[in-house]
Amino acid sequence: MLIQTIGQVDELIIGIGSAQESHTEENPFTAGERIEMIRLCLDREQRANTLIIPIPDINRYAIWVSHIESLVPPFEVVFTNNPLTKSLFEEWEYKVLPTPMFDRERYSGREIRERMMNDAPWEDLVPEQMVDFLRSIDGKSRISANIETDEE
Repeated sequence: MLIQTIGQVDELIIGIGSAQESHTEENPFTAGERIEMIRLCLDREQRANTLIIPIPDINRYAIWVSHIESLVPPFEVVFTNNPLTKSLFEEWEYKVLPTPMFDRERYSGREIRERMMNDAPWEDLVPEQMVDFLRSIDGKSRISANIETDEE
């Protein structure tokens, strides 16, 4: 997906959504860790043409696009498959394009986290450098700890 998207623009801005969240079931990793994971998957040329910017939630859709505009350099095109994101940017007259979809059930963060928690094979679902990074930060323990509670 990323390779095809980069080829369509001179510079790609990747927004890390919910950047204020970490150590949760939905977002177990910090924004910095998520940025590093993306950087590890980009080759040198792609990194030179890509900005990765953390974007915290504001939970106010009426001003969300202006919030994004205040955090990133000017842009002309938005790549998304999210219907709400598409609608909000189109309201502000941005060109919105879909990204190619792969086997979404297999290649999803939720599926990978589920497999890690259940000691099921997950390494084949991410690039090799991502496997090494997740092991270096003990990602499996982080994910497992995020679903534990103090209830019996």
